[in-house]
Amino acid sequence: MNTKEYISSGIIESYILGHASPEEAGILECVMKNNAEVKAAFEEAQKTLEHLATAQAVTPPSDLKSKIWNKIQQEQTVEEVIPSVSTNVPETKDHREATERVIIKENTQWKTYAIAASVLFLISVAGNLFWMNSQSSDKKEMALLAAEKQAQDQAMEKMDRKIGMFSNPDMQMVMLKGVEKHPDSKAMVFWDKKTKEVYLNAEKLPKAPAGMQYQLWAIEDGQPVSAGMYTEDKDSRIALSNISNAQAFAITLEKEGGSKVPTMENMFVMGEI
Repeated sequence: MNTKEYISSGIIESYILGHASPEEAGILECVMKNNAEVKAAFEEAQKTLEHLATAQAVTPPSDLKSKIWNKIQQEQTVEEVIPSVSTNVPETKDHREATERVIIKENTQWKTYAIAASVLFLISVAGNLFWMNSQSSDKKEMALLAAEKQAQDQAMEKMDRKIGMFSNPDMQMVMLKGVEKHPDSKAMVFWDKKTKEVYLNAEKLPKAPAGMQYQLWAIEDGQPVSAGMYTEDKDSRIALSNISNAQAFAITLEKEGGSKVPTMENMFVMGEI
């Protein structure tokens, strides 16, 4: 695996998110010490993930807290003093006015505290809502990264299977090239000469329309023999059939489920052995 394949394998993102195994982490740390390109890719991925966590951050006005407490202090100009009142002394006009002033001041202070508490409560609610929205956004980003890594892992798994087939001395590879009507189409047949199993890689064929399916044919003694129906989940992984002898292979597009004989006008690719 070269440097670019190693970088695109997703191991760097897995390491940063804490999902890498100790062995994977140790290998990556060793590679970064000796490979500037991998180290640069690691730093770039780290910056990208940090950006995801802070991109939507909103900082409240820096003077908001000081404005609230200044307002409270302006209304608390005199320390509250409640004089003791003797029940034996007749209430005078001045005494009633003083008592009323104390009561009014007390009510004003409680209103001030209530307003300040309400403002702080709203700030707290807003902060919690922002945090929840931020967490939700981060989770979506993380889910996208996880899905992307899964797709990369599947691509690497498929590549490893193909490499295994290429290196198998019993495996004969037959390149199928596009016919005149489909010059850009390509496919590869892997024919195990020992087990007689036939595998097909058809990534270069157009996606089959609804209700239609690609069918592989082996040409034996000039006669076409069905070599199985292709589906994407079988690509290079599950044998389509066993073919004991063949001089060529071809692929046609048939109705879903296949046909007993090939529809020649729907042939896409063909290759001789």
